[in-house]
Amino acid sequence: MKYLHTMVRVSDLDKSLEFFCGLLGMVETRRTESEKGRYTNVFLAASEDEDVVRAEKTPALELTYNWDPEEYTGGRNFGHLAYAVDNIYETCQKLMDAGITINRPPRDGHMAFIRTPDGISIEILQKDGSLPEQEPWASMENTGSW
Repeated sequence: MKYLHTMVRVSDLDKSLEFFCGLLGMVETRRTESEKGRYTNVFLAASEDEDVVRAEKTPALELTYNWDPEEYTGGRNFGHLAYAVDNIYETCQKLMDAGITINRPPRDGHMAFIRTPDGISIEILQKDGSLPEQEPWASMENTGSW
């Protein structure tokens, strides 16, 4: 067995691409549109996985945008996506500066949670262990659910 991709449905493709690519640094590797099926699929790779995703089409995140409006609920039931970053504090600051709520701040220098524009939970983990605790993160409270 081989892991291929995770698919999440999105209600605003441009907003989702700004979130995943513009803020998280993911890279679009391919896109398919189906006039008959009335959807667009966009496959993304974490920046360090771009070469392998382009060559093998895995491991990828598939964003599915259905052209006919639909309300999506239950993002928390999905669980979460997880990505490792070089510096969790810098990543969380960049996200906060862009207006993203840090639902579970990286108090321990290791783990944080945010949500996509469609409410999908994203876990951000520090690569290679934890960074030393630092303010304002160490004393920051949780916000909302994650």
